[in-house]
This record gives sequence, C-alpha cells and structure tokens, in this order.
Amino acid sequence: MTLLYSLDLLGTAAFAASGALAGIRREMDIFGVLVLGLVTATGGGTLRDLLLGDTPPFILQNETYLYLSITVSLTVFIFHRHLEFLKHPLTYFDAVGLGTFVVIGTGKALDFRVGFIGSVMMGVMTATAGGMIRDVLSNRVPLVLRKEVYASACLAGGALLWLLHQTSLPRAWSLLASASTVIILRLLAIRFNWSLPRARYIKH
Repeated sequence: MTLLYSLDLLGTAAFAASGALAGIRREMDIFGVLVLGLVTATGGGTLRDLLLGDTPPFILQNETYLYLSITVSLTVFIFHRHLEFLKHPLTYFDAVGLGTFVVIGTGKALDFRVGFIGSVMMGVMTATAGGMIRDVLSNRVPLVLRKEVYASACLAGGALLWLLHQTSLPRAWSLLASASTVIILRLLAIRFNWSLPRARYIKH
C-alpha cells in the first residue's frame, strides 16, 4: 500500500465522518446520514472521473472507498454522542484529505493530458465537490463559497503540481510538495483565522 493511497483512505474516512456529522446535526435519519457521508467522501472524485471520461468511476473500480465511507458513516451515526473527542483531530484529517484529493485529482487530469486550468479545476473539484453537495443537501451555504481559505488552498496546491509537472522533479516529490502546501495552508488558515476578502453589502 503506497503512502498516497493510505492518505487517500484516511481523507475518505475523514470526509465521510464530516458528512455523517452534518447529517446528524440536521437531525436526518440513518439513510440521510449515510447519503451525506458517501457524497462527501466520494462525490468529488466521482464527478471528476465522469468529466474525464474515466468510467466506471473510481468508487466502482475499487469498492474499498464505498465500504469505508459506509462503515465510517454508520459508526458516526451509532456512536456520535461518544465521538466529541474526535472533533479536533478530524480537522487535521480533513486537511490531509484535502491535500491528498487535490493532488490525486490534478495528477489524474495531467495523465489525461488536460491543460493548466482544467487540471487545477479537476483537483479542486475532487477535494471540494463532495463537501459542496453535502452542504447543499443539509441546506447550508457551501463552505467553499464562504470566506474561509479552503478552495483557495486547493487552487494553490493544484497550480503548484502543474508547475512541478513541467520540471524534471520526480513525480512522488511533486505530489508530496503540492499536498503539503494545501495541508499547511489549510491548517494555518484555521490556526490564525485567515479568510479571503468579502464585498461589504450596504443596504440603502
């Protein structure tokens, strides 16, 4: 099992947990919690594969992702009252998942010979589309559209990977550097409460 695949599974578990918790906070039944856990963990990568024409999508080629997402979502549903201690570590796991998903999505687009903007978009989509679907289904403004440094960290990591891909640097080092950039930016944003500028709407 490679390091990237291990981190991918860790990120999948973290995203599934965050989706399941969102369903519980919205007082959904077990089916709703499972749906939110699944779409959060696998929605972005599935959408990426469909757009790239790589079918069947990765979740049907390797059902480990489905089993892991369902297991984590069920565990959160059953034991959520006893999982408060995971709230803080989940933030770090989510950041690791974010960085891993970005490089997997961008790297796959590069393998399909997609250009700069398309490759970065695939990376950002892999990392954030599942969370966007989760937020829409739970009737919230998607996190990526709010002021937090989230999608912007993904953009930076995806762009860096594309640039490093044009050099002679070994692919493993390019992936590591790009994923680390996303993770560090996300954790720093949380630690120091960084945010993007917002337009101030003045009511007349």
